[in-house]
Amino acid sequence: MRKAEVVFIPLPAMGHVIAAVEMAKLIVERGDRISTSVLIMHPPLDPSTTKYTESLTASNLPNRMRVVDLPGFEQTAVSNTGGNWMASLADAQKPHVKEFVSKIKTQSELSPDSPLLAGFVFDTFVLGMEDLAEDFGVPWYIFSASGAAFIGSMLHLQALHDEQKVDLSEFENSDAELEIPSLVNQFPAKLLPSMVFNRVSLPAFLDAARRLRKTRGIVVNTLKELESHAVNSLSNGEIPPVYPVGPIVRCQGNDYDFGSDRINDYKDIMQWLDDQPPSSVVFLCFGSWGSFGIDQVKEIACALEQCGHRFLWCLRKPSSKGKIESPTDFVNFQETLPQGFLDRTVETGKLGIAVEIKIDYRKDISSKDGSKVTVSSDSIKKGVKLVMEQDSEIRNKVKEMSQLSRKASVDNGSSYSALASLIEDMMKNIA
Repeated sequence: MRKAEVVFIPLPAMGHVIAAVEMAKLIVERGDRISTSVLIMHPPLDPSTTKYTESLTASNLPNRMRVVDLPGFEQTAVSNTGGNWMASLADAQKPHVKEFVSKIKTQSELSPDSPLLAGFVFDTFVLGMEDLAEDFGVPWYIFSASGAAFIGSMLHLQALHDEQKVDLSEFENSDAELEIPSLVNQFPAKLLPSMVFNRVSLPAFLDAARRLRKTRGIVVNTLKELESHAVNSLSNGEIPPVYPVGPIVRCQGNDYDFGSDRINDYKDIMQWLDDQPPSSVVFLCFGSWGSFGIDQVKEIACALEQCGHRFLWCLRKPSSKGKIESPTDFVNFQETLPQGFLDRTVETGKLGIAVEIKIDYRKDISSKDGSKVTVSSDSIKKGVKLVMEQDSEIRNKVKEMSQLSRKASVDNGSSYSALASLIEDMMKNIA
């Protein structure tokens, strides 16, 4: 029987690339007749992405999988295009993608043992490459590194704009509450991500949402048990099939070194963690794009000092580059500060696995000024204490969800079955 190959093209940002690589690993580990290639576009949106991809070699990747760096080009060719930078990035890389995929096609024609091209898997925000799939006569899928609630919000906002002719920019300072089908509770319209209110970046957001309706399937890094309401809202037959295959995490044994000059520091940290009592350490990490002003950093430090709990804080100096406006103000952050509001709304609402510290305003991470609101140390300290309280309802729910997450990924689990259905659908493309 013929074998298949699927080509992944993630957004060149750390969280998106890691998720795509791990998704590609899962596919080859579960499908013995399928291969995957992950094509990394350049320039990346943060330096750590390059360090990560450089660490991925044949020795630490499974058989039938490869990670390929596409040729780079001048960053100014992308960064000066305003809200359309995502489409510009894809356009600049299309010739390289086409050349790579053409070799797969040629090889499959020359050798019956070589895999046949079965399709593409594009990141939610890799815009404009679907015509390549049409050129090669194969379907394309969308992979979302975020959750189902995020996908549902995109579709709802796009429908408001396209079908009901709503001017989304008018929500910026509005007191309106939105009824978004993928969310259990009403959503404050003024807290939508900044790119929705920006007339330059809004078209890219809307284009990404429209593509969700045209794809062969939507692969989401979530599990049904975690976002049952959102997944069910997307399973009404009005959009392509949704495959909740998460949680997608880095597999054990595939560690990478972000900086060999600091490897001893990392070992010291891990040793320190091993020496602490179970569930006794507060971990703060706000993502590769998370940033705060000096005043906010001082408030966090003060709260940690006063809360009385052990803590590990991932803190670094801000990047020196001119930051590209991006959709990643939806990115998931570890604490319930005013970023990643959609995810926090889900977690503090129906799930009850997070503590609300302050989520009543929006921070524009593409702006130099960002939000001028500072969350007080008292508020942060209160949130930390609630999270760290032994045998609290929140801790019990987190443990419960952790167990459900593990069960979802093993035989007969919801995510296990969703991945099986996805692989089955991909294999149909070469039948």
